[in-house]
Amino acid sequence: MSVVAYVDRAGSTLTNDWQLVSPGSVAHHRSEARREETRRDSKKRGLSLEEKREQMLQIFYESQGFYQLKDLEKLGPKKGVISQSVKDVVQSLVDDDLVFKDKIGTSVYFWSLSSRAGNQLRQVRMKLETELEAAKKRQADLQTQRELAKKGREDSSERESALNALNELQKKHKAIKEELDLYAQNDPAVYEEMSSVTEVAHKAVNRWTENIFSLQQWCSNTFPEAKERLEQAYAEVGIKEDLDYLD
Repeated sequence: MSVVAYVDRAGSTLTNDWQLVSPGSVAHHRSEARREETRRDSKKRGLSLEEKREQMLQIFYESQGFYQLKDLEKLGPKKGVISQSVKDVVQSLVDDDLVFKDKIGTSVYFWSLSSRAGNQLRQVRMKLETELEAAKKRQADLQTQRELAKKGREDSSERESALNALNELQKKHKAIKEELDLYAQNDPAVYEEMSSVTEVAHKAVNRWTENIFSLQQWCSNTFPEAKERLEQAYAEVGIKEDLDYLD
């Protein structure tokens, strides 16, 4: 969120360094001149989003009034903000707590006070300054850690020799690991696990074979006249005549 110039009820200006400037002062006239020049340039090239936000805020600060969206859509073009974009611009101000809205009855009203906006911006500034200080401290700590880490790691023939030896050991470790992977199937633990899984699967196959035989027997006893149709149905689902238990 960038900082723009705001005007309070008395005409004082909250400048981009967040200082209140009294009306009639040299700084006030300079601020007004800059704003007027910005407005002229904006009309030529079109307003940016931040410029639209500033112009919509001026509507609130100049009148200190309460508006419905339809009123703002009529006033916006007078500030260079087309009516179609007023809703999105105002919502962005609401999201940043620079404009407030509330539902009164069946209508929604928007308003903003420059003093409240100034406080809001000061809070943002304090937060950013705190974060900046924390980041600087973090940077200093990392720099210190970096310098400490450099100690004992200066370039030397001894260090280079140690690094080469470490590299060779890492290569050997990788080769041994790959070789162990090749023999993994002969690992007693792996063999034991495969045997256990195979036994479970063997029992499951015979159990389901028994279930199929039981179902066939029930169908034959219940529908003796449909023997051929049952045999056809068995064949369609893959139950063959040579189905039997596994040894």
